[in-house]
Amino acid sequence: MRVVLQRVRHASCTIDETVTGKIEDGYLALVGFCQEDTSEIVNKMIQKIVKLRVFSDEQGKMNLSLKDISGSVLSISQFTLYANAKKGNRPSFIDAAKPDVAIPLYDYFNQELKKEVHVETGVFGADMKIELLNDGPVTIVLDSKELFG
Repeated sequence: MRVVLQRVRHASCTIDETVTGKIEDGYLALVGFCQEDTSEIVNKMIQKIVKLRVFSDEQGKMNLSLKDISGSVLSISQFTLYANAKKGNRPSFIDAAKPDVAIPLYDYFNQELKKEVHVETGVFGADMKIELLNDGPVTIVLDSKELFG
């Protein structure tokens, strides 16, 4: 599982001119899965996301978590996080989970994350337009294989 977290002042997802998700302070989370991912990995990633201390405290130090600031998450499915561009100029996505694996994991991720913080979403597989105001900018890449082995 890979997640790219962007600390944002606000973010939104629009599909066919309809806003499907909109948040204020928190994370835009681009979320991708590989075939080996499980609900156990998703649970660990959720805890990392909500406890990661990258929001500024009163002294301007990155010392607060998403939960500390009562922040929100705009969760966007992003199979291209598993792009492999080693050969040629056209990336391969063979490492990305197929929809029969990825959709249930993405739904589970959002459902479980909603138990921790406010979550808005895009639509899996849709052509989404994402707008955001990156705060910092702060962008963190989380890879479950690096984090949890």
